[in-house]
Amino acid sequence: MKDLAQRALDTAIAQGSSYADVRVIGVRQRNLGTKNGETAQVRESESYGLGVRVIASGAWGFASTDQLTRDGLDAVAARAVEIARASSLAKKRDVELAPESKFVDQWTGPCRIDPFSIPVSSCLELMLKVDTELRRVKGITLAEVQMDFRHLDQFFLSSHGSEIRQKKTQTGVGFVATSFAGNEIQRRSYPNSFGGQYQTKGYELVEELDLVGHAPQIAEEAVALHSAEQCPAGVRDIILGSSQVGLQIHESVGHPIELDRVLGTEANFAGMSFLTLDKLHQLKYASEMVNVVADATPSHGPGLGTFAYDDEGVPAQRTPIIQDGLFVGYLTSRETAAAVGDVRSNGAMRAEGWNRIPLIRMTNVSLLPVRGSLEDLIADTDDGIYMETNRSWSIDDRRYNFQFGTEIGWEIKQGKKTRMLRNPSYGGITTEFWNSCDAIGGPEDWTLWGTPNCGKGQPMQTMGTGHGASPARFRKVSVGVAYGR
Repeated sequence: MKDLAQRALDTAIAQGSSYADVRVIGVRQRNLGTKNGETAQVRESESYGLGVRVIASGAWGFASTDQLTRDGLDAVAARAVEIARASSLAKKRDVELAPESKFVDQWTGPCRIDPFSIPVSSCLELMLKVDTELRRVKGITLAEVQMDFRHLDQFFLSSHGSEIRQKKTQTGVGFVATSFAGNEIQRRSYPNSFGGQYQTKGYELVEELDLVGHAPQIAEEAVALHSAEQCPAGVRDIILGSSQVGLQIHESVGHPIELDRVLGTEANFAGMSFLTLDKLHQLKYASEMVNVVADATPSHGPGLGTFAYDDEGVPAQRTPIIQDGLFVGYLTSRETAAAVGDVRSNGAMRAEGWNRIPLIRMTNVSLLPVRGSLEDLIADTDDGIYMETNRSWSIDDRRYNFQFGTEIGWEIKQGKKTRMLRNPSYGGITTEFWNSCDAIGGPEDWTLWGTPNCGKGQPMQTMGTGHGASPARFRKVSVGVAYGR
């Protein structure tokens, strides 16, 4: 890997770039799926290539290739410089980078059981056991189980002298039980919707989640939703389950703090941001008990946003985003750090693969726990609704007005969960909503959830992010806003 990167780097410098970095990346992926007792998907792929990013004539240029011959490496480096010079014709100012130290290092992410060492037949056998348990419940019309494994090996080389190799394994697993009755579809997912749970670890994640053991309850809830009462419309106190809080963070905190959206240099897929620069250290984003960090460091946990260095060679960091309710930080790059008065990037530049240029991306954007279990939050609520597992989401292109639906809910009366509710939903304005938060669960219910499918950029990049959260309570929220009665 180093020889390939060095050849491309040397050519980029010889062609006249003032700065250059090279990423050589090998990726192996395996995707498995079952559906109603049958194997639905067995797919494995490998990718190996190199991307060159340069500054020439004061502008960025990027090019990539999987032709890793001497001629191929020389050509891709020359192309990156050519693109930079062409881009300089439209530049408003020269690119300037915040300083960064030279690092020579290597890091391997946590992985106790290599998922690629588990035979495909063994994975499918487990998945079909889950499928059987789901369809054992009368009324389940569709049972789906999936497992996704990804191994990434990356070498980074820069003209500043950094040489960094990182290896990590990511595992994702989950299942969905769907029930169709009358003219309505209800579904329940475990351990989360949209693919399940994803983390930077090995096959041990599959073992930890006890898929077979949870299947009967999830299937029974999917069927029971058809006879449950419709979520009432009105203004109510709500408690959100941990995974739903994670998605709330993703959409109404994570995206708006991406500084390229704020500065207007990126708007694809999720729009821009209401968090203009004048709001930094001024906006009361949330109630005083809310503390949010962007933490890519391995000590934060095995999130999809966990690494040792970002794709600019900047070390992983823990950055305060909301501190005692006050908005205090953005996600930055070496180029954008100066816009907010920072002397250094906080390490948020990442690319989907060797053929994509790094962008500012969420790392692990997490709500810090406070105290108490979910049961404690419920016991402390006289009249409200508990909502669990995301079903749908919608938010405007400034990340300010939102509406979310969840798979299931329960009414809370005098500190107890009572009747099940179908089609629960809630909506609001980002800052009003977070300022209504008056209780956050403790470490015992805090989970670092993985979002594997965050899209951004053009051409589009799909990136994994992490969101740590405990269940949380929000007062006087508009509920029942998404679905008809």
